Amino acid sequence: MTIRSCSVFCGSRPGHDPAHMQVARALGTALGEAGLTLVYGGGTAGLMGAVADATLLAGGTVKGIIPRFLEAQEILHEGVTDLEVTEDMPSRKARLFEEADAYVILPGGFGTFDEFMEVLVNRQLGLSQRPIIILNTNGWADPLIALLQATQAQGFADAGAENLYEVVTDVPSVMRRLKKPSHA
Repeated sequence: MTIRSCSVFCGSRPGHDPAHMQVARALGTALGEAGLTLVYGGGTAGLMGAVADATLLAGGTVKGIIPRFLEAQEILHEGVTDLEVTEDMPSRKARLFEEADAYVILPGGFGTFDEFMEVLVNRQLGLSQRPIIILNTNGWADPLIALLQATQAQGFADAGAENLYEVVTDVPSVMRRLKKPSHA
């Protein structure tokens, strides 16, 4: 399967490290230049807004998906190619998952972790074979990776669970992975 769209899970805040905003912009630019559709949470704030703006600036297509109750809080991005408003968070997540051929995880908070864990569990259960790529800028995901490894080491995840996701440290590595054929 050729990857044509990518859901990016990331923070609606910029975080403290300026490198995170730079990487969000670089990823958005790369997605736009590669002709891949960005699927994301639909807001203008934080890393979410940065990746969307950069994708659009690079001539790319952006599908934003935002739940109705967050329209006012997150200031929905009216400049995206396609904006979908869902009734609630579960339906938003379902659409983020359905619309993507791959998932990229950037720094973020609890919502980002929730989205990551759900696609990870879906892959573990064999419900999806879509690639899951953690972009570990400046080691932000080191504690998350340590948790995943500890879960496996303590017998709560199967041997080989580390093959359910990939960890990379830069945008060119993400783009190389997205260009590889994948199984849905």
